Amino acid sequence: MRCKLIACEILCREFADALARSPHRIDVEFLGKGLHDRAGASMRDELQRHIDAVPAGEYEAILLGYALCGNGLHGLTARTIPLVVPRAHDCITLLLGSRQRYEDEFTNNPGTYFRSTGWLERGQGLEPLVSLQTGAGTSLQELIAQYGADNGRYLYQELNRYQHSYSRLAYIHTGLSPDQEFAGQAREEAAARGWEFAEIQGSLRIFHQLLAGDWPDEDFIVVPPGARLVARYDDQILGLEQEKSES
Repeated sequence: MRCKLIACEILCREFADALARSPHRIDVEFLGKGLHDRAGASMRDELQRHIDAVPAGEYEAILLGYALCGNGLHGLTARTIPLVVPRAHDCITLLLGSRQRYEDEFTNNPGTYFRSTGWLERGQGLEPLVSLQTGAGTSLQELIAQYGADNGRYLYQELNRYQHSYSRLAYIHTGLSPDQEFAGQAREEAAARGWEFAEIQGSLRIFHQLLAGDWPDEDFIVVPPGARLVARYDDQILGLEQEKSES
């Protein structure tokens, strides 16, 4: 079987491991982390552009190395090639290996901020596009200079409010060789933020299954040509809808 993998660069090392073990021929395209930050319709439209650019007749399936990620997959349409997508809210599910592990971790340890090899290696700096769109990563001094003292301080507080929701940083081990080096970086980040630090065991199961062509319905959704993905508000996470033809 020949497949095309379109995946987030944050998951580069995990997919590289799965690629080395896959029995199939898989061509790979990694997209920048900034696409994940955009989420919503902006993320969907960019993913659709890359999906539509895959030549018809060359592949049996397009594999998406993404989770729902802020509804960034909602509305994605399979044109002439089936799409295969993990049923996952975000990449933490992929790195933990199952939706149940994801739910257990969030239930038992609320207020946890997660790090992985990819997030530490590639996710520290926000891309210029994201900074321009959201203001994330902008310093207090820059905001004051642009918007004035009162407005600048208000915007800075709003843009950084998320940090007050967390009290724990957890590094997800996936068994890849540089884990200890990156775990040390995560520990230093937790200390700098004044958060508790933890190391938890992840899993490469979903990565391996996606690239091996092992797609059980409880873990993956296969979108046939002419159908599109829709977000669901239940444990299925993603569903199907027939694309409406234009009249």
